[in-house]
Amino acid sequence: MEFGLSEEQRMLQESVAGYLSSSCPLERVREAAEAGVTHDSELAVGLAQLGVQGILVPEDLGGVGMGYLEAALVSEALGSVAAPVGFVASAVMAPVALMAAGSDDQREQWLPAIASGETNVGVAVTERIGIREGSGISCRDGRLQGKAMFVLEGPDADVLLVADESGVLYLVQTANLDITKLKTIDRTRGVAEVNFDGADADLLPGSAGNTDALQRVIDAGRVMIGADTLGAAQKMLDDAVAYAKERTQFNRVIGSFQAVKHMCAEMAAELEPCRSMVWYAAHAMTAVPEDARLMACHTKAHLAETAKFVARTATEVHGGMGMTDLLGLHYWFKRIGFNRQIFGTPEIVREEAARIQNWVRGTAADG
Repeated sequence: MEFGLSEEQRMLQESVAGYLSSSCPLERVREAAEAGVTHDSELAVGLAQLGVQGILVPEDLGGVGMGYLEAALVSEALGSVAAPVGFVASAVMAPVALMAAGSDDQREQWLPAIASGETNVGVAVTERIGIREGSGISCRDGRLQGKAMFVLEGPDADVLLVADESGVLYLVQTANLDITKLKTIDRTRGVAEVNFDGADADLLPGSAGNTDALQRVIDAGRVMIGADTLGAAQKMLDDAVAYAKERTQFNRVIGSFQAVKHMCAEMAAELEPCRSMVWYAAHAMTAVPEDARLMACHTKAHLAETAKFVARTATEVHGGMGMTDLLGLHYWFKRIGFNRQIFGTPEIVREEAARIQNWVRGTAADG
């Protein structure tokens, strides 16, 4: 069986990559990072006009009605330029939650606004992945209590998708919330700490009494983070190869030295199979549901490890220049590092994969 991109998918990939190449050069990323901008509104408007923000939103609700594979192609393109704009939480995880567990009224209220770029959504689900002792989020009488850490795209959000300690999902508007922007190694991504302190919460009714919707949201997030990591790692590899073809020592380009050739070849050999892995993980979300959760775990973990190797090796190919701000490699290096941690480290995610396959004993909280 052959598995590849359709003509429509290739056109989407090329149009998004073309727009980002011209609209989000390194200078723009550097300016945004220095100014603390994690959601470039002008860039977001352009992406919304391309249909990126509504890629998973059905056409009858203002979106383009595409699938997870198309969303993964977009996420890869965003990672390749380290775009300072929200996507994974707002354009993927939030629509997934609304479609899986939201009421008709909630879908009609929020999905068109997400698709148009009018509403940004942050996602607070990390407390269900690696909960800290004595912490957690609870809901009583429609009000949330507790603190959420590492809320993805939280600083720029109009509404938050929140999972409580039992895995039930809620929407919470941010107008009166106590939100603190957190500093991480990746200055292109917005992450927040949120204190709820009795905030009004709108229950997604389909999530009550089960964790299926929450798990689907997390799976989608992990696949998209894997795709973003793929794009960042590919960018670092491409830059390393280009530099090796230009930099000279002893009147020879360094790419002619066997040691440098081996470094570039090893990076390419490790990274190229990851593309098929990301594509299949995204494809499985709808086409092979019995494989979806396991593939999301493996993809998140494997891309994190492979991209870490590529990031280190690509920096070494650049020598001392790789550590400077001039080339900007550190934006992708740090993005890869952030992606490794969010929604579960490789160790955590592999343990979850083992539980899925009944290799280790899980707990009720594992879903």
